[in-house]
Amino acid sequence: MNYDAALGTAIQRLHDEGRYRTFIDIERTRGQFPHAMWNRPDGSATPVTVWCGNDYLGMGQHPVVLAAMHEALDATGAGSGGTRNISGTTVYHNRLEAELADLHGKEAALLFNSAYVANDATLSTLPKLFPGLIIYSDALNHASMIEGVRRNGGLKRVFRHNDAAHLRELMAADDPEAPKLIAFESIYSMDGDFGPIAAFCDLAEEFNALTYLDEVHAVGMYGPRGGGVAERDGLMGRIDIINGTLAKAFGVVGGYIAASARMCDAVRSYAPGFIFSSSLPPAVAAGAAASVAHLKTDQALRDKHQTQAKILKLRLKGLGLPIIDHGTHIVPLMVGDPKHTKLMSDMLLTQFGIYVQPINFPTVPRGTERLRFTPSPVHGPKEMDHLVAALDDLWAQCALNRAEMAG
Repeated sequence: MNYDAALGTAIQRLHDEGRYRTFIDIERTRGQFPHAMWNRPDGSATPVTVWCGNDYLGMGQHPVVLAAMHEALDATGAGSGGTRNISGTTVYHNRLEAELADLHGKEAALLFNSAYVANDATLSTLPKLFPGLIIYSDALNHASMIEGVRRNGGLKRVFRHNDAAHLRELMAADDPEAPKLIAFESIYSMDGDFGPIAAFCDLAEEFNALTYLDEVHAVGMYGPRGGGVAERDGLMGRIDIINGTLAKAFGVVGGYIAASARMCDAVRSYAPGFIFSSSLPPAVAAGAAASVAHLKTDQALRDKHQTQAKILKLRLKGLGLPIIDHGTHIVPLMVGDPKHTKLMSDMLLTQFGIYVQPINFPTVPRGTERLRFTPSPVHGPKEMDHLVAALDDLWAQCALNRAEMAG
């Protein structure tokens, strides 16, 4: 076999379908978010405004976070020195886990290098802890959850997205004595819709099942202390395992689960993804802990974030653009074709200095390709005006019929 030719064929297929992923070299500048420099392939640099970042609240440049990271870096150096079991547990890791447990009202929390790893490692480990476990997974769960469920070798059932009635049918058809777990999200990042947490908790109680909630796109931003949608709705006590990230609203990097002390102890003792990974650098853990602690008290920042999202959605609706609005901070602009989506992304970048990455299959189903905007408190009126004017002009340039797309 000509391996190099096979690789070329696979890559060309993505080009032909219009969904080859191009990485844009972005150089962020502290104090200037969301403004950055685009380092072009030809070596030149162009100012751009980032409209697709996951640093939802701008905490990646917050003085409290940076001060904590500098202090830890100067005190301990760069890396952690090992896995959590072998010299890689420090006061900074323990402090962060305590902050996270407190955030979610749980006995304990467990750090991972990313929320992807936290989902994958935890969900693939649970059948070892509960032999015969059946996992009921929402059809639109994140790839990390799907992969964890797939790899665990146990039984799985996929229910229609946010469909509690379908979930109930599946659970009722299974052995009532079998251990069960319902895995779902609080906010689904591509459409920006909420999961029916209370309804799923009701089913968990009816069928004696555990609940596993991914709050990745909600922690820091929802609830009176940033504990997520479950905190906002008074449901944290009904969730057995909460997954979250430190890389979005908290502005750093890493992931975690929060649960009972015994659950966290069992996962840390059995999950290869935790056992065999070097721990987060102490400076990262210190910055994340500072961010979590700060956002527990900064409701004004959360309110400003929601206001910015509402303003952008209102203005885009006023132009007749086909956005999806489920009441969250995520603003998807539906295009429906991978080549058109890439073209619009390229034109926004090169003609208007606006960076928003195209979202194509397999991240979203074919035919639902989109541009996903993530307004934040650091996007001011000037940036908002520029984006709206650019989209108004560009939509006409691309000859996309607004009424047809909206329908």
